[in-house]
Amino acid sequence: MIWNDDFETLPREAIEALQFKRLKQTLERVYATVPFYQNMFKQAGLTPADIRSLDDLRKIPFTYKQDMRDNYPYGLFAVPLDQIVRIHASSGTTGKPTVVGYTKRDIDMWSELMARSFAAAGATSTDVIHNSYGYGLFTGGLGAHYGAERLGASVIPMSGGNTKKQMLIMKDFGSTVITCTPSYSLYLAEALAEEGIDPSELKLRVGILGAEPWSEAMRAEIEAKLGIKAIDIYGLSEILGPGVAIECIEAQNGLHIWEDHFIPEIIDPATGEVLPYGEKGELVITTITKEGIPMIRYRTRDITRILPEPCICGRTHVRLERLSGRTDDMLIIRGVNVFPSQIESVLCNIDGVEPHYQLIVDRDGNLDTLEVQVEVNEQVFSDEIKVMQALNNEIRKQIKDLLGITCKIRLVEPKTITRSEGKAQRVIDRR
Repeated sequence: MIWNDDFETLPREAIEALQFKRLKQTLERVYATVPFYQNMFKQAGLTPADIRSLDDLRKIPFTYKQDMRDNYPYGLFAVPLDQIVRIHASSGTTGKPTVVGYTKRDIDMWSELMARSFAAAGATSTDVIHNSYGYGLFTGGLGAHYGAERLGASVIPMSGGNTKKQMLIMKDFGSTVITCTPSYSLYLAEALAEEGIDPSELKLRVGILGAEPWSEAMRAEIEAKLGIKAIDIYGLSEILGPGVAIECIEAQNGLHIWEDHFIPEIIDPATGEVLPYGEKGELVITTITKEGIPMIRYRTRDITRILPEPCICGRTHVRLERLSGRTDDMLIIRGVNVFPSQIESVLCNIDGVEPHYQLIVDRDGNLDTLEVQVEVNEQVFSDEIKVMQALNNEIRKQIKDLLGITCKIRLVEPKTITRSEGKAQRVIDRR
């Protein structure tokens, strides 16, 4: 279902005309109200008047997460604090948290884009949406909540944790759509099996899953174990929260980014050069309707490419290919770039292996080492040693064939690797 036909099916010329109009307004506003951006423009020898086309956007320097930390907490806000009706922030586990603020109009726009996203995923006003994203400073819970209400659906504000209660509520309340991380959906499938509950006893039909990179192989695993359609959603708090882009249920092939609110670019992460459609690189996003904290050419660190080809669903906004990882999650092992999702895609396609793994990175002298710890199922674990050894060799060979590196494989018994009710911790770097 298309939620807002007027905007979701605009011709390309109309999208670009709207983008340029809104971009000009945004640039003039931040130049006048945000000292950081005024200084950025001056140092680049630019004013907003110098941006005469969408192509001129590339003349403007990038905004980085560190810029948000350097201006903590409110230095990048474009309106006075008395116009901010809500404040969210990142966890700040790797430094000062990044703080974002929303005006009343921002909240309204966010709710609208989340409703649009839910509709693209196949949800309607008749659904019962079980929201397992965390509420609080994290944008996921409230972002999904307001969108579900705007859609007209019944929303259950579960938040994360307490999986036994989640299962009870899903069963008793007739939840039809679940929102959570991909890793939590697998944990939920495992918990249902332990309780002897067949997923067919639930009414779940769609999972709207995001907040971490996940592979196509993991999608197949989730869909098989829960009996649902697993839809990829994308967002980040610096830009908005969830609802920046989402797959449509018709194609499940690339995430439509709402171009009437965001301008996406793909750059070479090493040089900053803008790459043409179809080439893989780092996603950069400029917001063109946000009032509280507009972001100009924000480097997301997410790796993807833009797919401009028409989609069977009828939406005309370009799509982002499924994210393959983040530049700051990328491991360099003996000169080879390795993303956790690449390892995941290998593991999910091998019989006897469970979709729970961790990558242990260490250093032996001057050499980096990689150990892949992966759970095997009960049958394999109780099998004879030669079966385990054959499986170990098979995993090592497939990873070597894909990535060109040799790693140590450690097969562990079921339920050994810590489960996460939020984002899974895939990498432990001991270097």
